[in-house]
Amino acid sequence: MHILADEDLIVLRPEGLYCPAGDFHIDPWRPVARAVITHAHADHARRGHAAYLSSSAGAAVLRARLGDIALQTLGYGQALAIGGVRVSLHPAGHVLGSAQVRVEHRGRVWVASGDYFCRGTAAEAGAAAADNATCAAFEPVRCDCFITESTFGLPIYRWRPPGEVCAEIDRWWAGNAAEGRASLLLAYSFGKAQRLLAGVDASIGPIVVHGAVESVNQAYRASGVALPPTLRLEEVRERALLQRALVIAPPAVQGSAWARKLGECSDAFASGWMQLRGARRRQGLDRGFVLSDHADWPGLQRAIAATGASRVIVTHGYEAVMVRWLQQQGLQAGSFRTQYGDDAAEAAAETAPEAAPEAPQAG
Repeated sequence: MHILADEDLIVLRPEGLYCPAGDFHIDPWRPVARAVITHAHADHARRGHAAYLSSSAGAAVLRARLGDIALQTLGYGQALAIGGVRVSLHPAGHVLGSAQVRVEHRGRVWVASGDYFCRGTAAEAGAAAADNATCAAFEPVRCDCFITESTFGLPIYRWRPPGEVCAEIDRWWAGNAAEGRASLLLAYSFGKAQRLLAGVDASIGPIVVHGAVESVNQAYRASGVALPPTLRLEEVRERALLQRALVIAPPAVQGSAWARKLGECSDAFASGWMQLRGARRRQGLDRGFVLSDHADWPGLQRAIAATGASRVIVTHGYEAVMVRWLQQQGLQAGSFRTQYGDDAAEAAAETAPEAAPEAPQAG
Protein backbone atom coordinates (compact mmCIF):
# COMPACT_ATOMS: atom_id res chain seq x y z
CA MET A 1 0.00 0.00 0.00
CA HIS A 2 1.13 3.55 -0.59
CA ILE A 3 -0.67 6.82 -0.03
CA LEU A 4 -0.64 9.46 -2.74
CA ALA A 5 -1.50 13.10 -2.33
CA ASP A 6 -1.80 15.83 -4.92
CA GLU A 7 1.61 17.02 -6.07
CA ASP A 8 3.66 14.67 -3.92
CA LEU A 9 7.30 15.74 -3.97
CA ILE A 10 8.51 12.15 -4.39
CA VAL A 11 6.55 9.39 -6.11
CA LEU A 12 7.23 5.81 -7.11
CA ARG A 13 7.85 5.09 -10.78
CA PRO A 14 9.05 1.93 -12.57
CA GLU A 15 12.58 3.37 -12.58
CA GLY A 16 12.50 4.11 -8.84
CA LEU A 17 11.78 7.06 -6.56
CA TYR A 18 11.11 10.20 -8.63
CA CYS A 19 10.77 13.91 -7.88
CA PRO A 20 8.40 15.33 -10.54
CA ALA A 21 9.04 18.98 -9.64
CA GLY A 22 12.80 18.57 -10.09
CA ASP A 23 12.74 15.86 -12.77
CA PHE A 24 15.27 13.61 -11.04
CA HIS A 25 15.31 10.17 -9.42
CA ILE A 26 16.69 9.00 -6.09
CA ASP A 27 18.59 5.69 -6.12
CA PRO A 28 16.84 4.49 -9.30
CA TRP A 29 17.16 0.84 -10.28
CA ARG A 30 16.69 1.48 -14.01
CA PRO A 31 18.74 3.90 -16.16
CA VAL A 32 17.59 7.54 -15.90
CA ALA A 33 18.78 10.98 -16.99
CA ARG A 34 19.61 12.26 -13.50
CA ALA A 35 20.14 10.17 -10.37
CA VAL A 36 20.67 11.42 -6.82
CA ILE A 37 22.51 8.63 -4.98
CA THR A 38 22.22 8.15 -1.22
CA HIS A 39 25.22 5.80 -0.98
CA ALA A 40 27.33 3.41 -3.03
CA HIS A 41 25.87 0.04 -2.04
CA ALA A 42 24.94 -1.96 -5.13
CA ASP A 43 21.17 -1.89 -4.55
CA HIS A 44 21.19 1.94 -4.38
CA ALA A 45 23.94 2.90 -6.84
CA ARG A 46 23.78 1.30 -10.28
CA ARG A 47 25.48 1.83 -13.60
CA GLY A 48 23.79 3.34 -16.63
CA HIS A 49 22.53 6.76 -15.49
CA ALA A 50 23.44 9.81 -17.58
CA ALA A 51 24.32 12.01 -14.56
CA TYR A 52 24.90 11.34 -10.88
CA LEU A 53 24.74 13.50 -7.75
CA SER A 54 26.17 12.25 -4.44
CA SER A 55 27.78 13.52 -1.27
CA SER A 56 31.39 14.65 -1.54
CA ALA A 57 32.30 12.19 1.20
CA GLY A 58 31.02 9.26 -0.83
CA ALA A 59 32.58 10.21 -4.17
CA ALA A 60 35.72 8.03 -3.92
CA VAL A 61 33.80 4.85 -3.14
CA LEU A 62 31.14 5.61 -5.75
CA ARG A 63 33.76 6.11 -8.45
CA ALA A 64 35.66 3.02 -7.32
CA ARG A 65 32.52 1.00 -7.77
CA LEU A 66 30.96 2.54 -10.87
CA GLY A 67 34.04 3.70 -12.74
CA ASP A 68 34.09 6.79 -14.94
CA ILE A 69 30.68 8.40 -14.38
CA ALA A 70 29.39 11.96 -14.79
CA LEU A 71 29.41 12.77 -11.08
CA GLN A 72 28.53 16.02 -9.30
CA THR A 73 28.99 16.20 -5.54
CA LEU A 74 27.64 18.22 -2.64
CA GLY A 75 29.03 18.70 0.84
CA TYR A 76 26.69 17.78 3.68
CA GLY A 77 24.18 20.61 4.16
CA GLN A 78 25.10 22.34 0.90
CA ALA A 79 22.06 23.11 -1.27
CA LEU A 80 21.57 22.86 -5.02
CA ALA A 81 18.61 24.02 -7.12
CA ILE A 82 17.39 21.36 -9.54
CA GLY A 83 14.46 22.43 -11.65
CA GLY A 84 13.16 24.81 -9.01
CA VAL A 85 13.57 22.24 -6.22
CA ARG A 86 16.07 22.86 -3.43
CA VAL A 87 18.07 19.68 -2.82
CA SER A 88 20.55 19.07 -0.02
CA LEU A 89 22.28 15.99 1.41
CA HIS A 90 22.61 15.17 5.12
CA PRO A 91 24.53 12.45 7.00
CA ALA A 92 22.80 9.08 7.32
CA GLY A 93 25.41 7.29 9.49
CA HIS A 94 25.23 4.11 7.39
CA VAL A 95 28.54 3.97 5.46
CA LEU A 96 31.10 6.47 4.19
CA GLY A 97 29.28 9.18 2.25
CA SER A 98 25.77 7.90 3.00
CA ALA A 99 23.23 10.68 2.81
CA GLN A 100 19.62 11.53 3.33
CA VAL A 101 18.14 13.56 0.48
CA ARG A 102 16.20 16.65 1.55
CA VAL A 103 13.84 18.01 -1.11
CA GLU A 104 12.15 21.41 -0.65
CA HIS A 105 9.58 22.91 -3.00
CA ARG A 106 6.96 25.61 -2.42
CA GLY A 107 7.27 25.47 1.35
CA ARG A 108 7.05 21.68 1.64
CA VAL A 109 9.95 19.47 2.71
CA TRP A 110 10.39 15.76 2.08
CA VAL A 111 13.36 13.61 3.10
CA ALA A 112 14.35 10.30 1.50
CA SER A 113 16.62 8.62 4.02
CA GLY A 114 18.19 5.82 1.97
CA ASP A 115 19.75 3.44 4.51
CA TYR A 116 20.69 4.88 7.90
CA PHE A 117 22.07 4.02 11.31
CA CYS A 118 20.55 5.78 14.30
CA ARG A 119 20.65 4.70 17.93
CA GLY A 120 17.52 4.64 20.09
CA THR A 121 18.24 7.57 22.42
CA ALA A 122 20.10 10.86 22.16
CA ALA A 123 22.75 9.60 24.61
CA GLU A 124 23.21 6.42 22.58
CA ALA A 125 23.50 8.50 19.40
CA GLY A 126 26.53 10.25 20.86
CA ALA A 127 28.07 6.90 21.72
CA ALA A 128 27.33 5.62 18.21
CA ALA A 129 29.31 8.46 16.66
CA ALA A 130 32.31 7.44 18.76
CA ASP A 131 31.83 3.74 17.97
CA ASN A 132 31.94 4.22 14.20
CA ALA A 133 34.67 6.59 13.11
CA THR A 134 34.38 5.63 9.45
CA CYS A 135 31.45 7.86 8.51
CA ALA A 136 29.52 10.92 9.66
CA ALA A 137 26.86 10.18 12.28
CA PHE A 138 23.15 10.34 11.45
CA GLU A 139 21.62 13.81 11.68
CA PRO A 140 17.82 14.10 11.90
CA VAL A 141 16.28 16.46 9.35
CA ARG A 142 12.94 18.12 10.02
CA CYS A 143 10.39 17.50 7.28
CA ASP A 144 6.74 17.09 6.40
CA CYS A 145 7.16 13.61 4.94
CA PHE A 146 9.92 11.12 5.75
CA ILE A 147 10.74 8.13 3.54
CA THR A 148 12.32 5.54 5.82
CA GLU A 149 13.89 2.13 5.41
CA SER A 150 12.75 -0.74 7.66
CA THR A 151 15.44 -3.38 7.13
CA PHE A 152 15.33 -4.29 10.82
CA GLY A 153 11.84 -2.98 11.53
CA LEU A 154 10.79 -5.56 14.13
CA PRO A 155 10.91 -5.19 17.95
CA ILE A 156 13.32 -8.16 18.19
CA TYR A 157 16.10 -6.10 16.62
CA ARG A 158 17.84 -4.13 19.37
CA TRP A 159 21.58 -3.59 19.05
CA ARG A 160 24.19 -3.71 21.77
CA PRO A 161 26.73 -0.85 21.73
CA PRO A 162 29.11 -1.52 18.80
CA GLY A 163 32.13 -0.99 21.03
CA GLU A 164 31.05 -3.99 23.13
CA VAL A 165 30.69 -6.13 20.03
CA CYS A 166 34.16 -5.18 18.78
CA ALA A 167 35.60 -6.07 22.19
CA GLU A 168 33.91 -9.47 21.91
CA ILE A 169 35.49 -9.92 18.46
CA ASP A 170 38.89 -9.00 19.93
CA ARG A 171 38.56 -11.73 22.57
CA TRP A 172 37.61 -14.31 19.93
CA TRP A 173 40.51 -13.27 17.72
CA ALA A 174 43.04 -13.27 20.58
CA GLY A 175 41.86 -16.72 21.70
CA ASN A 176 42.26 -18.14 18.21
CA ALA A 177 45.69 -16.53 17.79
CA ALA A 178 46.86 -18.07 21.07
CA GLU A 179 45.89 -21.50 19.72
CA GLY A 180 47.54 -20.94 16.35
CA ARG A 181 44.54 -20.64 14.03
CA ALA A 182 43.30 -17.86 11.80
CA SER A 183 40.12 -15.92 12.59
CA LEU A 184 37.99 -15.61 9.44
CA LEU A 185 35.45 -12.83 9.94
CA LEU A 186 32.83 -12.59 7.21
CA ALA A 187 31.50 -9.08 6.64
CA TYR A 188 30.19 -7.01 3.74
CA SER A 189 33.08 -5.49 1.82
CA PHE A 190 31.82 -1.90 1.83
CA GLY A 191 30.97 -0.32 5.16
CA LYS A 192 30.90 -3.22 7.60
CA ALA A 193 34.46 -4.35 6.87
CA GLN A 194 35.86 -0.84 7.37
CA ARG A 195 33.80 -0.34 10.52
CA LEU A 196 35.31 -3.54 11.91
CA LEU A 197 38.82 -2.51 10.92
CA ALA A 198 38.43 0.78 12.74
CA GLY A 199 36.88 -0.88 15.81
CA VAL A 200 39.07 -3.90 16.56
CA ASP A 201 42.38 -3.91 18.45
CA ALA A 202 44.99 -4.11 15.70
CA SER A 203 47.74 -4.87 18.25
CA ILE A 204 46.44 -8.43 18.64
CA GLY A 205 47.98 -9.54 15.36
CA PRO A 206 48.18 -8.98 11.60
CA ILE A 207 45.02 -8.18 9.63
CA VAL A 208 44.51 -9.87 6.26
CA VAL A 209 41.71 -8.91 3.88
CA HIS A 210 40.08 -10.15 0.71
CA GLY A 211 40.64 -8.10 -2.44
CA ALA A 212 37.02 -6.91 -2.36
CA VAL A 213 37.65 -5.38 1.06
CA GLU A 214 41.03 -3.86 0.17
CA SER A 215 39.64 -2.10 -2.90
CA VAL A 216 37.16 -0.27 -0.68
CA ASN A 217 39.80 0.30 2.01
CA GLN A 218 41.82 2.26 -0.54
CA ALA A 219 38.85 4.54 -1.24
CA TYR A 220 38.28 5.07 2.49
CA ARG A 221 41.92 5.94 3.08
CA ALA A 222 41.87 8.31 0.12
CA SER A 223 38.90 10.01 1.78
CA GLY A 224 40.85 10.53 5.01
CA VAL A 225 39.44 7.65 7.06
CA ALA A 226 42.08 6.11 9.35
CA LEU A 227 42.28 2.31 9.05
CA PRO A 228 44.96 -0.03 10.42
CA PRO A 229 47.48 -1.63 8.01
CA THR A 230 46.08 -4.58 6.05
CA LEU A 231 47.53 -7.28 3.83
CA ARG A 232 45.86 -9.09 0.95
CA LEU A 233 46.00 -12.86 1.33
CA GLU A 234 48.20 -13.06 -1.77
CA GLU A 235 50.83 -10.93 0.00
CA VAL A 236 51.20 -13.30 2.96
CA ARG A 237 54.27 -15.51 2.66
CA GLU A 238 54.48 -17.03 6.16
CA ARG A 239 52.01 -19.59 7.51
CA ALA A 240 52.84 -18.46 11.05
CA LEU A 241 51.47 -15.00 10.23
CA LEU A 242 48.14 -16.42 9.09
CA GLN A 243 47.87 -18.43 12.28
CA ARG A 244 47.68 -15.18 14.27
CA ALA A 245 45.68 -13.15 11.77
CA LEU A 246 42.23 -11.65 11.68
CA VAL A 247 41.01 -12.27 8.12
CA ILE A 248 38.14 -10.08 6.91
CA ALA A 249 36.36 -11.24 3.78
CA PRO A 250 32.91 -11.05 2.16
CA PRO A 251 30.34 -13.76 3.01
CA ALA A 252 30.62 -15.24 -0.49
CA VAL A 253 34.05 -16.73 0.33
CA GLN A 254 32.65 -19.15 2.91
CA GLY A 255 33.68 -22.66 1.88
CA SER A 256 35.57 -21.40 -1.19
CA ALA A 257 39.04 -22.27 -2.44
CA TRP A 258 40.14 -18.80 -1.25
CA ALA A 259 39.07 -19.58 2.31
CA ARG A 260 40.73 -23.01 2.26
CA LYS A 261 44.08 -21.27 1.76
CA LEU A 262 43.83 -20.13 5.38
CA GLY A 263 44.26 -23.66 6.71
CA GLU A 264 42.80 -24.29 10.15
CA CYS A 265 40.59 -21.37 11.15
CA SER A 266 37.58 -20.33 13.17
CA ASP A 267 34.89 -18.54 11.19
CA ALA A 268 32.31 -15.94 12.18
CA PHE A 269 29.86 -13.50 10.57
CA ALA A 270 29.30 -9.89 11.67
CA SER A 271 25.75 -8.87 10.76
CA GLY A 272 22.50 -7.67 12.25
CA TRP A 273 20.95 -10.91 11.00
CA MET A 274 22.94 -12.76 13.68
CA GLN A 275 20.32 -11.42 16.13
CA LEU A 276 17.99 -14.20 14.94
CA ARG A 277 18.22 -17.45 16.87
CA GLY A 278 19.50 -20.18 14.59
CA ALA A 279 20.96 -17.88 11.88
CA ARG A 280 24.53 -18.75 12.81
CA ARG A 281 23.72 -22.47 13.04
CA ARG A 282 22.06 -22.53 9.62
CA GLN A 283 25.19 -21.05 8.05
CA GLY A 284 27.50 -23.49 9.81
CA LEU A 285 29.54 -20.78 11.55
CA ASP A 286 31.55 -20.98 14.75
CA ARG A 287 30.46 -17.54 15.92
CA GLY A 288 27.98 -14.81 15.08
CA PHE A 289 28.51 -11.17 16.07
CA VAL A 290 25.48 -8.86 16.01
CA LEU A 291 26.71 -5.69 14.33
CA SER A 292 24.66 -3.70 11.84
CA ASP A 293 24.99 -0.50 9.83
CA HIS A 294 21.20 -0.11 9.85
CA ALA A 295 18.97 1.31 12.58
CA ASP A 296 17.38 -1.19 14.94
CA TRP A 297 13.74 -0.96 16.09
CA PRO A 298 14.34 1.78 18.72
CA GLY A 299 16.64 3.61 16.29
CA LEU A 300 13.97 3.66 13.58
CA GLN A 301 11.44 5.01 16.07
CA ARG A 302 13.80 7.73 17.27
CA ALA A 303 14.82 8.77 13.77
CA ILE A 304 11.22 9.06 12.58
CA ALA A 305 10.14 11.01 15.66
CA ALA A 306 13.09 13.41 15.33
CA THR A 307 11.96 14.48 11.85
CA GLY A 308 8.63 15.79 13.16
CA ALA A 309 7.01 14.38 10.01
CA SER A 310 3.26 13.89 10.03
CA ARG A 311 3.51 11.51 7.08
CA VAL A 312 5.90 8.58 6.72
CA ILE A 313 6.48 6.30 3.74
CA VAL A 314 8.18 2.99 4.55
CA THR A 315 10.44 1.13 2.12
CA HIS A 316 12.42 -2.13 2.04
CA GLY A 317 12.19 -4.36 5.08
CA TYR A 318 9.29 -5.05 7.38
CA GLU A 319 7.03 -2.46 5.78
CA ALA A 320 3.68 -3.78 7.04
CA VAL A 321 4.81 -3.94 10.68
CA MET A 322 6.29 -0.47 10.59
CA VAL A 323 3.28 1.06 8.80
CA ARG A 324 0.91 -0.46 11.34
CA TRP A 325 2.99 0.87 14.26
CA LEU A 326 3.18 4.35 12.72
CA GLN A 327 -0.58 4.45 12.18
CA GLN A 328 -1.06 3.48 15.82
CA GLN A 329 1.00 6.56 16.71
CA GLY A 330 -1.46 8.72 14.79
CA LEU A 331 0.76 9.31 11.74
CA GLN A 332 -0.27 9.09 8.11
CA ALA A 333 1.72 6.10 6.89
CA GLY A 334 2.08 3.98 3.77
CA SER A 335 4.78 2.15 1.86
CA PHE A 336 6.69 2.09 -1.42
CA ARG A 337 7.67 -1.28 -2.88
CA THR A 338 11.27 -0.73 -3.92
CA GLN A 339 14.08 -2.91 -5.23
CA TYR A 340 16.42 -2.08 -2.37
CA GLY A 341 17.80 -4.72 -0.05
CA ASP A 342 18.29 -7.41 -2.71
CA ASP A 343 20.56 -9.69 -0.67
CA ALA A 344 21.13 -12.14 -3.51
CA ALA A 345 22.37 -9.40 -5.83
CA GLU A 346 24.52 -7.95 -3.07
CA ALA A 347 26.11 -11.29 -2.28
CA ALA A 348 26.81 -11.95 -5.96
CA ALA A 349 28.61 -8.60 -6.21
CA GLU A 350 30.88 -9.29 -3.22
CA THR A 351 33.69 -11.07 -5.04
CA ALA A 352 33.44 -9.02 -8.23
CA PRO A 353 36.65 -7.03 -7.55
CA GLU A 354 38.80 -10.10 -8.02
CA ALA A 355 37.73 -10.17 -11.65
CA ALA A 356 36.66 -6.57 -12.13
CA PRO A 357 38.46 -4.01 -9.95
CA GLU A 358 35.98 -1.27 -10.79
CA ALA A 359 33.17 -3.02 -8.86
CA PRO A 360 34.56 -3.66 -5.39
CA GLN A 361 31.65 -3.74 -2.99
CA ALA A 362 28.34 -5.07 -1.84
CA GLY A 363 25.79 -3.77 0.61
